[in-house]
Amino acid sequence: MLKNTEQRYGSLSIGLHWLTLLLMMAVYALMEFRDIFPKGSAGRDLMKEWHFMVGLLILALVVVRLLVRFSSPSPRIVPTLSPLMRTLGHLAHLALYGFLILAPLLGWLLLSAGGKPIPFFGFELPALLAPDDALKGTIKDLHETLANIGYALIALHAAAAIYHHHVLKDNTLTNMLPERRS
Repeated sequence: MLKNTEQRYGSLSIGLHWLTLLLMMAVYALMEFRDIFPKGSAGRDLMKEWHFMVGLLILALVVVRLLVRFSSPSPRIVPTLSPLMRTLGHLAHLALYGFLILAPLLGWLLLSAGGKPIPFFGFELPALLAPDDALKGTIKDLHETLANIGYALIALHAAAAIYHHHVLKDNTLTNMLPERRS
């Protein structure tokens, strides 16, 4: 089943969710391991370019995810959550989506403020603002701070899924896993 139902997520939502995770792992790895190459080297520059492109791909993917999310039902959680748990879940998802949108946008703004090209798999995207060295430093700090907060949001999301599965014993996690074929 491609689309979501009230019983479980469809293969489209599940695929987009796990693809987002894989791309997030890639975007973090590209920055964390860029130091294996010396500054100014072709290898380091290539890792930074891929970091930019994968980050922008995540932004595009989030737009698709939001369209899917708002055009189909979300599965019911069984057993039903308390109002507090539902509210916390909504806030956590809001924070995750905010992160997935703002981090790539800040990266795009950072390249723009630095007067650098914005590569996207063979295309060059337009700058979002004019080069500005002072603003570039501020945007870089915001982008890096948000990236560090991202680690905590991803960990919280994973911990919540495990909590739902093992403590609350509800179907939150299993709804986001591919269906097992019998």
